[in-house]
Amino acid sequence: MLEHKQESTATTMKDVADRAGVSTATVSRALMSPEKVSAATRKKVAQAVTDTGYLPHVLSRNAKRGASRTIMVIVPDICDPFFSEIIRGIEVTAAKQGYLVLIGDCAHQNQQEKFFMNLMLTRQIDGMVLLGSQVPFDTGVEEQRNLPPMVMANEFAPELELPTVHIDNLTAAFEAVNYLWQLGHRRIACIAGPENMPLCHYRLQGYIQALRRHGLTVDPHYIIRGDFTFATGAAALKQLMALTKPPEALFCHSDMMALGAMSQAKSMGLRVPQDISLMGFDDIELSRYSEPQLTTVAQPRFNIGREAMLLLLEQLQGKAVNNGSRLLDFELKVRASTARATKRPEKT
Repeated sequence: MLEHKQESTATTMKDVADRAGVSTATVSRALMSPEKVSAATRKKVAQAVTDTGYLPHVLSRNAKRGASRTIMVIVPDICDPFFSEIIRGIEVTAAKQGYLVLIGDCAHQNQQEKFFMNLMLTRQIDGMVLLGSQVPFDTGVEEQRNLPPMVMANEFAPELELPTVHIDNLTAAFEAVNYLWQLGHRRIACIAGPENMPLCHYRLQGYIQALRRHGLTVDPHYIIRGDFTFATGAAALKQLMALTKPPEALFCHSDMMALGAMSQAKSMGLRVPQDISLMGFDDIELSRYSEPQLTTVAQPRFNIGREAMLLLLEQLQGKAVNNGSRLLDFELKVRASTARATKRPEKT
């Protein structure tokens, strides 16, 4: 028993190699240069590292001193301009404390997840900020014991039990749709985001609650799913305007989809906002340069990144941080893409 305990506390690279059925040179490459080995080999080595509790001496010393000074930010889609300002908030805050920020794109998760896991398990990064609702790898109980701190920004997924920074998406959506109602619009449609994203669920609920508050019918034909791209916004607008009773106003779960809808409306000969009012969400920079400028819900994106990084820094400094939400304020930015209804609103 004593001998076994001594071995487990002094695990070597050879132990990992034996466990994985590869050479020590392969283990070294998998841990230090994972791109040089196959995905299958990375998986075997990562599992062997977990099973044996191995931590390379240099990396172990670095982790104890916090010498890696590197943070990983996982982005659902690096091409989406929404994330740029959140990342800037993270980077500015991290740099002040001497931390480097690496960006990981989760769009190709299957190929990347073991690479991310290797970085975490071998302490090549000190912590992680998630900008989406999912951890980019499977984490069981054993893996979680070895993982550095993680914080979620922008999304809210309580089942992960992570400290989280975001806005109240349900209330924000409710107020956006309520504003359209105040303008006299009664046929209000919604271009929603992906069903698997929690924030889209809350924004859709806000839309539905606003309609019900004013006694308006929730018509499923008025709700179309998109994927936060210009193209799906344009396609949704075309589909909505083909209805027997097309909408007078449109609430979109993102500015990107709203701007796509605006472009499609113009190509169909519709005037914004005279023929249809458009409401976006996020207040990306493009929303202020469209014609007309886009009415939208502004998220404090820089501050979301900043507060998330501050929470992560507290954990890295050994402070206890409670899991749960940190809500930041949103603001309705009224611009030229919305206007009062030009005809008497219908009651239904």
